[in-house]
Amino acid sequence: MATAVMNPAGSRPAILLTGATGCIGGRLLATLEARGYPVRCMTRHPQALAGRVGPCTSVIRGDCLDPTSLRDVLAGIDTAYYLVHSMGGTADFEAQDRAAARNFGAAARAAGVRRIVYVGGLGSAAGLSRHLRSRQETGAVLRESGVPVIELRSGIVLGAGSLSFELIRALVERLPVMICPSWVRTPTQPIALADLVAYLVAVLDRPHGESRVFEAGGADVVSYAEIMQEYARQRGLRRWLMPVPLLTPRLSSLWLALTTPVYARVGRELVDGLRTATVVSDSDARTAFPVRPLGLRQAIARAIEEEDAAFAAGSWSEARLLAGTALRWGGVRLRTRLIHSCAVDLPVAPAAAFAPIRRIGGANGWYYGDWLWRLRGLVDRLLGGVGMNRGRRDGEHLAEGDVLDCWRVEAYEPRVRLRLAAEMKLPGRAWLQFDVTPRGEGGSTVRQTAVFDAAGLLGRCYWHVLYPVHVVLFRGLLGSIARRAVKEPSVPESRAAR
Repeated sequence: MATAVMNPAGSRPAILLTGATGCIGGRLLATLEARGYPVRCMTRHPQALAGRVGPCTSVIRGDCLDPTSLRDVLAGIDTAYYLVHSMGGTADFEAQDRAAARNFGAAARAAGVRRIVYVGGLGSAAGLSRHLRSRQETGAVLRESGVPVIELRSGIVLGAGSLSFELIRALVERLPVMICPSWVRTPTQPIALADLVAYLVAVLDRPHGESRVFEAGGADVVSYAEIMQEYARQRGLRRWLMPVPLLTPRLSSLWLALTTPVYARVGRELVDGLRTATVVSDSDARTAFPVRPLGLRQAIARAIEEEDAAFAAGSWSEARLLAGTALRWGGVRLRTRLIHSCAVDLPVAPAAAFAPIRRIGGANGWYYGDWLWRLRGLVDRLLGGVGMNRGRRDGEHLAEGDVLDCWRVEAYEPRVRLRLAAEMKLPGRAWLQFDVTPRGEGGSTVRQTAVFDAAGLLGRCYWHVLYPVHVVLFRGLLGSIARRAVKEPSVPESRAAR
């Protein structure tokens, strides 16, 4: 039997992670790093992980369809996470998945890997779709290598970035009325992304040498219609589902391609899989692992909360904006968020550039188009909102939680960042953020970013109709901030606060 290879500190065995750029792999990588495991990430494109891994993680190029590239990848590895599948890459994804798993299994055996961990798909063998059949066949091919395999079979994963969850989100957000085929009544046992990752990490505590299949599901057995309705409820949307009996998988996929174009390539295979019941048939995972999965309501709430936290973390930058989709009209779309961002370079230090930002609002006004802000406040009051007359408690100093006219200070870092959350009546949620970064010798860059989390079709219409007004208003605001930063004396905030 191969000896476990320890990290340089001698504390924990080395782990290989494939699929680190994906939804599950990315979350698993962050969890393993947080727990101090030494991780080696294999990817065909190492630059995709640049800046996204910790100091104890290495990135190496490898391709499961190129057996020669796997020798160095698997050398010295104790446990290998195999999170690879080809659906969407080619029409013959089943053959590619078989070949990739066969190559990986053979290379793992040759390298003395002690365990492979794989995520497969739930569903009984009879009547599986091509996609689900391929997922289960991949697990069988990996076991044929002779390396012990722990296969975790799951249903749809509820978490930002999961293909099935993003499909459900796209349908609910875009369509007030949905013509639904029979698959919306198919029973499934969705699992929260955090719970699936917890299972994957808990595998490391299992004894070596066992080769088993575990079925991992959430606490609730529901239909896809119930998942969509629960997501709509938590987003404050009212949706009507109209079931019809004659929408075949091919017609369903064409419908998805029209309503959610991002799924055009994988729509048919994905929809075909939705016809199969994906429900846990044994409880071995519940007894073998210390994981207590969330129910549907908690899983969706956690997915939304985690996405909000991810959006709120850190500053906006050109690179972060490039992660979204540039729209012909309406700025940038990043999942459900619609974004308008602009920046200006200033020949002053960050403290001076931030000074007019911290003074904004209240008696100081909004620097540009004040009458438009007052008009918007009046409309908000007529709709039962807070309006623009609340002012601010101090003309120079801000703190998290402060009221600022129709906004509330959500995040505040002196000389670095101010993020305001809108409290006016809107068909969605809105934020206005200012980021100041040093530039060159004594200069700085100010980036202003407006983010709108549109609630359904009404929210998107609101954003797109008012987009030209927002562009003029926000660009004018940034220009006024720039002029004030250059012309006005900067009072250090420590003094202004006294």
